[in-house]
Amino acid sequence: MTVTTPPDRYDSDPVWVAQYPPGVPARVDVPEVSLGDVLRQAVDRHGSHPAIDFYGSVTTYEKLADEVHRAARALLDLGVGKGDRVAIALPSCPQAVVAFYAVVEVGAIAVELNPLYTHDELEHTFTDHGARVAIVWDKLADVIASMPVEGLQVLTVDVTRDLPRTKRWALRLPVPAARRTRAALTARTSVGTPWHRVVAAVRDTSPLEARATGEDVAVLLYTGGTTGVPKAAMLTHRNLAANVEQSAAWVPELRHGEEVFYGILPMFHAYGVMLCILSAVRVGACTVLFPRFDVDQVIEAMGRRPATFLPGVPPIYDQLARAAEEGRVDLTSIRWGLSGAMPLPPELVERFERLSGGTLVEGYGMTETSPITVGNPVGPTRRPGSVGVPFPSTEVRVVDPEDPSTDRPTGEPGELLVRGPQVFVGYWNRPEETERVLLGDGWLRTGDVATIDAAGFVTIVDRLKDLIITGGFNVHPSEVEDVLRTHSSVEDVAVVGLPGTAGSEDVVAAVVLADGHDLDVAVLRAHAREHLAGYKVPRDAVVVEDLPRSAIGKVLHKDVRADVAARLKRR
Repeated sequence: MTVTTPPDRYDSDPVWVAQYPPGVPARVDVPEVSLGDVLRQAVDRHGSHPAIDFYGSVTTYEKLADEVHRAARALLDLGVGKGDRVAIALPSCPQAVVAFYAVVEVGAIAVELNPLYTHDELEHTFTDHGARVAIVWDKLADVIASMPVEGLQVLTVDVTRDLPRTKRWALRLPVPAARRTRAALTARTSVGTPWHRVVAAVRDTSPLEARATGEDVAVLLYTGGTTGVPKAAMLTHRNLAANVEQSAAWVPELRHGEEVFYGILPMFHAYGVMLCILSAVRVGACTVLFPRFDVDQVIEAMGRRPATFLPGVPPIYDQLARAAEEGRVDLTSIRWGLSGAMPLPPELVERFERLSGGTLVEGYGMTETSPITVGNPVGPTRRPGSVGVPFPSTEVRVVDPEDPSTDRPTGEPGELLVRGPQVFVGYWNRPEETERVLLGDGWLRTGDVATIDAAGFVTIVDRLKDLIITGGFNVHPSEVEDVLRTHSSVEDVAVVGLPGTAGSEDVVAAVVLADGHDLDVAVLRAHAREHLAGYKVPRDAVVVEDLPRSAIGKVLHKDVRADVAARLKRR
């Protein structure tokens, strides 16, 4: 699928460019290339250099390219063509990287899905994107096979297959809660075709001719956007290539062919796709992949191949700092850390930098922006507590939420708008939703309330959307509320986020009980777990007589949040 993007508009250097450290340009040239072209350039420059380290098993750039070419030919043999969707539901692992690049290489669209989604969550996405080929973790195969897509081809991946036996134990991956659903229990126990066999059968492993352009959609990533209804953001090759260039420009001291990125962030998250795969390939870095964050596994990897660039979220930096304070790990190899997805406490910045000697800065973005739009300068002008200033070739405005054409005065809060080549082209099959957030001339409504000071620094002060950010993942209250309302003990419910540790939030439910029922938090949590990924399950719940509502009947989540916090404090 090809979509026309608005032209870049950047008439003069805005005020925030003065905050850029030396070497950071006001604008970047967005290459008119596909993501496959970016990989080919890395192979030409760094062919024998390690591209991936997975528990000590190393893949060079040349080997990665060979595996991608073979996998791309396999997809063509399966009938996958330009614009087709291919679902990928894998933990972060070398096979996931190969699958991603193979899909975009043939001009198809990679649909990145959380492998720990439940049956209900997966069914919603498959009904929407309609992929007829799915490359999935073998533990999830029976669930994927039950999706309502006619002729769905399920290709299974054993994540541990290429690891030595001594390393397989370290994965300790949790089996998806989806397998406990009724649909999963009644499905066949052995389904799908092993992906490695399909790829091994390919005879022609020569590179393909270019099948995608910059304007073609490369990836669908599911997000609640500003409304909480899960929908797929369409990111083009150009969107992602632009953010790759912006990210590389933001840290001009990156040494091409020498850096070690830690891929702790999941690939089904825009932040993980950008920082742990695409940006790493752009600079010829070696990415040390982790299927999930486990502090002991990171410590082991630091002894084998120390990180130089660590993208993450505040809880990751907090746990590593604690391990360093206990003398369990040396963090001094880390030159840069880029934190996102939730607020980064200034005290954590000071603590981590003292222990590592590196620089830890915060950034801001969203799935719809590929994802990064704003970042703290990697230099003396940074301001912990602020999310920073706009990236090169990026513009921001703060406007009246009721009238986006009206700008707020400097320093006054309003809805944050962003514009740049990384801004997505719309939601898959959701033209009305797209029109609601994409304004004229390429401006995107973020749904976040922010201020911009005279120097151009952006501070996020509130959210128009009732979004909860826990462990770096977005939780939309409406999705959790819909599940909880199906339990017989719940008459009504509102879900809110309360401050947790290291800038994260805890998901908590305010429950109006049905007549004759008592609150059993464990039972409610178990019910939610059958339908939702684990991070969306409420950590706690309180009973309320009713829910505060506006004049038009909308639940006032801000008031609920204050009430729930007070009730929990009195416990």
